[in-house]
Amino acid sequence: MVVSLSRRGAVEPFHAMDILAEANRLKAKGLPVVSMAVGQPSDPAPAGVREAATIALKAGRIGYTDALGLAGLRKAIAAHYGEHYGLDVSPERIAVTTGSSAAFNLAFLAMFDPGDRVAIAAPGYPAYRNIMAALGIDIAEIELDGAAYLHAEHLQAAHREKPLKGVLFASPANPTGAVIPAGDLEALVKTAQELGIAVISDEIYHRLAYAAPDTTALSFGADVTVINSFSKYYCMTGWRIGWMVLPQELVRPVERIAQSLYISPPELSQIAAIEAFKATAELEAVKARYAWNRELLIACRNSALRLPRRWTAPFTPSATSPGTPMTAWRLRAGCWPRRMWRRRPAAISIRCRAIARCAFPTPAATTTWSRRWRVSNAG
Repeated sequence: MVVSLSRRGAVEPFHAMDILAEANRLKAKGLPVVSMAVGQPSDPAPAGVREAATIALKAGRIGYTDALGLAGLRKAIAAHYGEHYGLDVSPERIAVTTGSSAAFNLAFLAMFDPGDRVAIAAPGYPAYRNIMAALGIDIAEIELDGAAYLHAEHLQAAHREKPLKGVLFASPANPTGAVIPAGDLEALVKTAQELGIAVISDEIYHRLAYAAPDTTALSFGADVTVINSFSKYYCMTGWRIGWMVLPQELVRPVERIAQSLYISPPELSQIAAIEAFKATAELEAVKARYAWNRELLIACRNSALRLPRRWTAPFTPSATSPGTPMTAWRLRAGCWPRRMWRRRPAAISIRCRAIARCAFPTPAATTTWSRRWRVSNAG
């Protein structure tokens, strides 16, 4: 037997998904498990979204769509940029994707070649690094060194060290929750433009900040690529539907790649997603519950966990203990059967700097902690 294995398959696992799989295996055995693996709302999709899907299913025909998505959904997304940000975005610049994950794949494939150097902030969303590594992209992880978010100066320093082809950042950020203020965001985008660095802005947590208005990187340049999704604010994780706003020059390259990689996003999810923009009242009620959790956590500011005075972002606050190593904490990969809560969890052996995040977006189980620490070899 001959089995060929490429080096791409040796990419680092997305550990959150491994933990989710383990939690699901335990659940399948009948164990009561509290899974803290992945970030998703506890509420279902809005009622209008589910109703639209039900009607479409009863109609009986769900098929392929254009690779860039249904015209109706692209128009609805473009209209959202006018209503929420005051921007005139043509529907022709919208690409509907199979979740934001497919959008990242398409952006990296359409914008960069193997060996191109692309900057990301550390800490950051692990899948950025994993996907780019699999594609042979040279990843420049910029250590923030106590800064809350990526600044123009970080980008300039990384570019001086070795020229960058692109930069990817998120605001609000995962996992720190940091929001880049509008002035600093503008400076970051303008600096990238001056240095000839392509910009990808991950805006998946927009509409979930509390003390600052949403500012899209599109406000500072039509050459920015924006990635967003219906997963977080719109409570549609399992529907696997997201979108990109592309510079006009990237529309056709992205379409060509999407045609062969994905054919099209799922039509049922597209039909339903059109209704998500009409569910603001329902979704703001969900967000209000998150705000309740946030206020409870901020009230603990004087406890052992010291929080920043201005925490504006969703789900996760950014704790202030940079440079202070903590004793290795033995975690059982994030999913504990209830009967194990009082036991010392089994070891996880990773030598890295890590973010611990536990978020419960319901009043019944409201504890949200984020702490940055250095994990020594616990194995």
